[in-house]
This record gives sequence, structure tokens and C-alpha cells, in this order.
Amino acid sequence: MLDTAIVGGGLCGLALAAGLQSQARSFALFEARSRLGGRVLSVASEKAGMRLDLGPTWHWPDTQPGMVKLIADLGLVSFPQHDSGTVFRLHDFEKKAEPSENESVHAGARRVEGGMASIIEALARKIPADRLRLDHAVSAIVDRGDHVELHIRQGDALTVVEARRVVLALPPRLAGEKIRFEPGLDDHVIAAMRETYTWMAGEAKAVIVYDRPLWREAGQSGNAFVTHEQAVFREIFDACDGAGSSAALGGFLALSPSLRETFKVGLPMLMGNQIGQIFGPEFEHGEQHYQDWALEEYTCSRRDLVPPDGHPHYGNPSLRQAVWDGKLFFGGSETASYAGGYMEGALDSARRLLREIGSFAPADNTQNQVKAMGSNAEGIAEFGQWVAARQAKLLEIYRKHLNAMLASADKEIVTQRAVVATIEQIFSEALLRLEDLPFDMSSVAVERGRSAMTPEALRTFEGFIQGSHGLRP
Repeated sequence: MLDTAIVGGGLCGLALAAGLQSQARSFALFEARSRLGGRVLSVASEKAGMRLDLGPTWHWPDTQPGMVKLIADLGLVSFPQHDSGTVFRLHDFEKKAEPSENESVHAGARRVEGGMASIIEALARKIPADRLRLDHAVSAIVDRGDHVELHIRQGDALTVVEARRVVLALPPRLAGEKIRFEPGLDDHVIAAMRETYTWMAGEAKAVIVYDRPLWREAGQSGNAFVTHEQAVFREIFDACDGAGSSAALGGFLALSPSLRETFKVGLPMLMGNQIGQIFGPEFEHGEQHYQDWALEEYTCSRRDLVPPDGHPHYGNPSLRQAVWDGKLFFGGSETASYAGGYMEGALDSARRLLREIGSFAPADNTQNQVKAMGSNAEGIAEFGQWVAARQAKLLEIYRKHLNAMLASADKEIVTQRAVVATIEQIFSEALLRLEDLPFDMSSVAVERGRSAMTPEALRTFEGFIQGSHGLRP
């Protein structure tokens, strides 16, 4: 019998699997697709000689410490998103795009050489191949008292796998739509699953490859925003490689899933026409790569076809607690308390799950070992110094969150949300720092699931929350 069954082979599921592998735990990961990565998708372009991200593209080092650490631990290389130069805004279908200068769009974002799929591939290499089961779609999970049964579809065959616990590392809406639970889940859990929008599930994205990055040569950033009613793309960005030698523009479509289906035959022409209207007629024709996530059975649920009203809220408490007496756990980026929907949120969720289903061990012990300390007291002292240093940066971090939110379309209670995001970021970073310190937990008492060292760690934050009350825009 497996110790842990993981359902979903996206970033959360793979990060969790890598952690369990480092602990020599018994597990298997079941992925319905024939590939790993979930919403992470990098496709090859022969013309460009590089891979293009049709799923997530960026990470933000200032606010996503988990991604920075993972990329470094995996030995991958990142590069800054090209953002300098003229930005275009097209408000009227019959007029030319309006230029604006010195406008930062992506707020310090970085990309990964080889595409975001390089992260997925590097994590997968840490896991024995026989633990990763592709084309295994879980259709039902049954509580059998001291274990769970997973009913799995593989082609025409149906199999049953037993495990002591199961982790759903996939979007909650998708789990609720694709998996039958026996006995049925509580009403508040079902409601939370239905209400949690799957990030970017109803979206479509394209990357178009060209011979040369002529926009850069003309002093343009490659960034453009289209707001008129006939818009095909709503946002366009530079998608070149790190050296700028392979030329590409990427964009998020403005059309709804139903309109994309209606115009699917002429969509390549429409995309080329709009790029040409903004950047010039020489950009109408390029090598197009297109991904409509609304058509992905294992990404987009029926409820996700209706866009959310404003920015989605993630980390519902009902999805962060184990059910069935600790045998069923919910994961995935949408359950994260910090950076929900983003790849950082997927890592946040994986760390939480590792803590909940067993003592945490870093995904790569050889990468994460640090010089041993004389005592746990010294570890707490070093952690306290780290907290003090981050507190000194509190206002700076808050301003970055505030500026990013003010630049978005959703400005509702923006100052309060920026404060919450700042505190969430600091605590997420704190958990990462604690994981890196080599505490000796063998003699530390644990009572009712709470370590005797927890109050000591929390004591380092005295005055920190009070200091956050003084944050102002």
C-alpha cells in the first residue's frame, strides 16, 4: 500500500513528490494527461530555436521567494523580462495606437531559460520514473476507514490503488467535477471547491515568432494594451529569448471562450492583423503558436468558462484542512495562502502539504544543507536577525505590492490588499528561512501537533505586526 497518492502532475504535485522522495516515503503521482506540468506548457519553435511559454511565463523575485529558491536549487538560469522602450495603447479600432514612454509594465519580472517547463523537467528528474504515472485519470476516491481507494482510468482499463492518504494537487473546481467522493464531502467543502476559480483556465495565449526583433531596434518595448470592443489581444509583450536574438511577441486574447470558438478558422488572420495594426504591417505574418486553455479538459471546468467578477480570492480555509480523518488533503496553487494562482502559490501549497503529512525535508538535501550550528538557540537567534532585517524592508515591500495592484484593473480596497499581501509574503519567506536552518528536532517536545520551538520562533515577530499597522500608500 502506498503511503501517499498524489493526484495531479503540475508544479504543486511534483514539488510535493520531490519532497516525499527526499524523505524516502512511499508515494506515487497520478497525472491524467500524457505529460507533466499541468498549466505549465513550453513548446518548441524551430524558427526561433527556443521554447515558447504558452502557460505561465514570469516570476517576480521581489515577491516570490519560493520561485527564486527553486530555480537556484535546480541549477536553472533566469533573465529579466524586456520592458524598456515605448509602450502602445490602442483605444479605438479605427485609429493608430498611442505611444507612451518610460512606462514599466512587468514590475521586475523574470523568465526562465528554456521556458517554465525546464522547472517541471528538473523536478521530474529527482523522482524515480516508476513513481510518475501518466495517462492515469482518477475518477473516484473512496474512504475505507484506515486507507483510501483510488479508482483510476487508464485508457479502457480501470484499476484500484490503495493509499494511506491522498493529496489532490489540482484545481479544486476540476477535482469536484472529475472525481466522485465516497462518502460525499461536507457541504462547506463542496461549496469552497465550486467557488474557487481556476486561475487562467478560461484564457487563451499566443506567441508569434519573427525573423528579427524589429520593435526593439525601433526603441519599443513590445508591450501593448488594446481596450476597444473589437480587440483580439488585450495585452501584448516581448517574448524574445534572454539574448534578444530569437524574436517573438506574446499576447493574451481578449475574446471569450465562445467567441474564440466562433472565430477559430479566421483567428490566425485576426491575431496577425492586430499585431500589424500596432507594430506595423511587417508583423502581420509570423510563426504562430496558440493555446486555448478553455479547451483543456484537465484544466478548465464548466464553471471556469464564466470569468470571475474581479480578481479571484484564494486560500479558502475549507480547502486547507484535511478531511476524512487526515486521509484526504487539498492542494494546488488555488489553495495557497500566498500568491494563489501563481507558480509561487503552487510551491506554497506543496510546502504546507509536506508539513501536514510528515516532517518537512528539503527537496534537495545536497543543495539546502547549511553549516551546522551549536544549538537550536543559535538557530532561533539567526532567524530573529533575519526577521529584523525583513522588518526594515517592510515599507519597501508594501510599496511594490501597492504599485502592482494600482497598475491592475482591480483597484478595490487596494491598500488593505497590499498590506495583506506584504504580511503574507514575509511569512512565506520566513517559512523558507526556517526550512534552511539545521535545527535538531529529535529532542524537541511536540504536544497536540505543536512544537515546543514554535513560541520561540513566533517571539521573533513581536512588534512586527504592530509595525505593519503604520503602512500607508
